[in-house]
Amino acid sequence: MSLRIALTCAVALSLAPAANAAQIEGDDARACSGGTVVRVNVTGLKDRTGRLKLELYPATQEDFLKDDHDLKREGKLFQRSYMDTPKGSGPVALCIKAPRPGRYALFLTHDRDGQNKFNFWKDGAGFPSNRKMGRARPKVSDGVLNVGAGTTTLTIKVQYLRGLSGFSPLS
Repeated sequence: MSLRIALTCAVALSLAPAANAAQIEGDDARACSGGTVVRVNVTGLKDRTGRLKLELYPATQEDFLKDDHDLKREGKLFQRSYMDTPKGSGPVALCIKAPRPGRYALFLTHDRDGQNKFNFWKDGAGFPSNRKMGRARPKVSDGVLNVGAGTTTLTIKVQYLRGLSGFSPLS
């Protein structure tokens, strides 16, 4: 298993981890257990198309949402994990490994067409703050989270473009 896969593997889980823990096997189980892990319970999906993607950034306004190639070239943290949006209904969970406990910024996208490029008109996004995004560029304070040793769990409600008011949750 490559280091990239080990660090950025995403896995679908239910919100009842004890019931599903035995079903998670192989690389996916290692991505969500052991070490420093962020588990994101995703709610409010518009549909079950495309992919879900998590990105972990340094918790500074300068680096938040900066191009990953620039961050890597500067020797700064950048982690990404993605998975196909699971079919069915109900909540979905993704896991991403952090290099160590600390303060980071996290960004979630629902890439509905699977093109790996954010489409302002179609795709959804979310942050740990779950504050309504509106039309403004997200601030690092919306994405900041403190990651402890072990598993840090949080819930993000996805937001989509809703007319002139900008991005907001569906319901």
